[in-house]
Amino acid sequence: MPASSSALPRQVADAYVDALVELDPITGTYLGVEKSNRLLPDFSPAGQQESAALARRTLALLGEAETRPGADAEAERRCARLLRERLTAQLAVRDADEDLRTVSNLRSPAHSVRQVFTLMPTGTAEEWSAVAERLRAVPRALEGYRASLALGLERKLYGGPRATATFVGQMTEWIGGGHSWFEEFVSSGPASLRVELDVAARTATQALVDLRDWVRDVYAPAIEGAPDTVGRERYARWVRYFNGTDLDLDEAYAYGWSEYHRLLAEMRTEADRILPGAGPWEALAHLDDHGTHIEGVDEVREWLQRLMDEAIDALDGTHFELAERVRRVESCIAPPGSAAAPYYTSPSEDFSRPGRTWLPTMGETRFPVYDLVSTWYHEGVPGHHLQLAQWAHVADQLSRYQATVGTVSANCEGWALYAERLMDELGHLPDPERRLGYLDAQMMRACRVIIDIGMHLELEIPADSPFHPGERWTPELAQEFFGSHSGRPADFVESELTRYLSMPAQAIGYKLGERAWLLGRENARRAHGDSFDAKAWHMAALSQGPLGLDDLVEELSRL
Repeated sequence: MPASSSALPRQVADAYVDALVELDPITGTYLGVEKSNRLLPDFSPAGQQESAALARRTLALLGEAETRPGADAEAERRCARLLRERLTAQLAVRDADEDLRTVSNLRSPAHSVRQVFTLMPTGTAEEWSAVAERLRAVPRALEGYRASLALGLERKLYGGPRATATFVGQMTEWIGGGHSWFEEFVSSGPASLRVELDVAARTATQALVDLRDWVRDVYAPAIEGAPDTVGRERYARWVRYFNGTDLDLDEAYAYGWSEYHRLLAEMRTEADRILPGAGPWEALAHLDDHGTHIEGVDEVREWLQRLMDEAIDALDGTHFELAERVRRVESCIAPPGSAAAPYYTSPSEDFSRPGRTWLPTMGETRFPVYDLVSTWYHEGVPGHHLQLAQWAHVADQLSRYQATVGTVSANCEGWALYAERLMDELGHLPDPERRLGYLDAQMMRACRVIIDIGMHLELEIPADSPFHPGERWTPELAQEFFGSHSGRPADFVESELTRYLSMPAQAIGYKLGERAWLLGRENARRAHGDSFDAKAWHMAALSQGPLGLDDLVEELSRL
C-alpha cells in the first residue's frame, strides 16, 4: 500500500480507498474516478481473496499508525475507530465465505454490474466509448461471480432458494424478449459508435443469459431444500456488518414489538380521521382509490423533484446550513427490473454527478401521494441526500474513506428514518393522509425488526401479539404478517421478504439506527439545556462522518 511509514490513521484510510478503487472499479465509478469507467471487478474467489488481503494489510498499517504522535487527535481517533470496525466486520463475513453464496434480489455482483452503467457519464463520444469497453468486460465479471457461486456449491454453502428464484426472474427481465436492458441502455449512444455499442451490448447480454441459465439449471436445483434463513451464528456476523455493533437480539426484538404497539395506536387515530370507524389498512386501501394521486411517470418524477426542492428551501437556514452543491439533488425513475423499494445514489466526489433518488414504478402510472412524501424525505431531503452529500462536501475535514466507502448501513438508514420523524416534528405532514403514510412507513420498519430477527432466529411470537401468538416465525408467517400490516401492494411485500432473507440484519438498522440518532440528540439536548441549538447539532452530526451504532450514540451525545 502507498501509505508511508509515518502515516497517521486518516492517511492509512485514504490509501486504502486508493487501493480499493484499483480492485473495485465499480466503487471508482461511484466516486467519480474516470479511469474506473472502462473496467469491472474480479468477482471470482481469487478476487475476493485479494480484497481480504488488502483489508488485512490495512489493519496492520492502522495498528502502527495509532502508535504515532498525533494519532490521538479527535479527527484521527474517529477515523481510526471507524476503519478498524468496518474492516474487521468485513473480514468476518469474508472469512465465513459469505461471498460464495451471495444471491439476492437487491445485492449481488450482477446487480452491481447492471446498476453501475446508470451512473456513468454519457455526454461525449469518449464517455460512450468507455461504456462499450465496460460492456465488453461484463462476461469476465459474471464468469467470476459464477465461479464463486460454484465454489460455494462445492463447499455446501448455499444461497437461499427463494432469493435464487427471484434473481432468475430478474435476470430474465433484464434479458427481455426483444431488446435487453443493455441494448436499450446504449440505444441513445452516438451514431459514430452505433455498431461498437450494439455489439458490446449483445456481448454483455449473452453473458447475462449464460449466468441466468446456469443459476436456473444448475444452481437452483442444487440448493433445493436449503433454508432461506441463516440462523443465529451467521445472523450475528451480518448484524455487525450492517449495524456496526453487536446487538442484544432479544432486546432488539422486544423493541420492535414495543414500536409496533405504539405505532398501531397512532395509526388507528389517523385512520379514523380519514375514514371514521376504519382500521389503518382499510383507510390506506381507501386512499389507494380515493386519495391524492400523481398521474404519469414523468409527472411523478417532476413532483418528487419539487417536493425535495421545497424541503431544501424550508430547511436551509433554519434547521440546516447547506452548501450550494449540497442543495442539488435529482429525482430519477429506476430502470426496469429493479427491486420494488426506492433508493438513493450519492454524488460523485467532485459533485459533477449529483445525488439522485430513484423510484421503481413496477409498471404503475398512478402513484398515491401518501406512499411518496415521507419516503422522499427519507431517500432525498433531509434524509440520505443531506447526510451523504454533506460527507462529500466536508471530505477535506474527514478523510476520503469516511466521506465515501466507510459507510455503516444502520447509521445511514437510521438518519434517514430520523429525517422522516423530523419532518413530522416540524409540521411537514399536516394532513391525516400524509401522516398515515408516514406512520405506515414507520410501521414497516418496526415490522422489519420483528420479522427479520424473528424468522432468521426462529423466535417465538409473543403471547400479547394479535398475530399467531406462541408460534415460531417462519418466512411464510413473516410474509403474512408483513402483508397484513402494510398498505403496500403484494409484489412489494414479496420483494421485501426476499430482501430480508437474502440480506439478513440489514433491514433492522432503520429502526435501531433511528433509536441511536434520537438517543444521541436527547443526550446532547440534556447536556446543553436551554442553549441546545438544533441547527448546529444537525450540521455537526452530519459532518462527523459514519460510525457504528454504539460509537454513534457516544459521539452524538458529545456534540
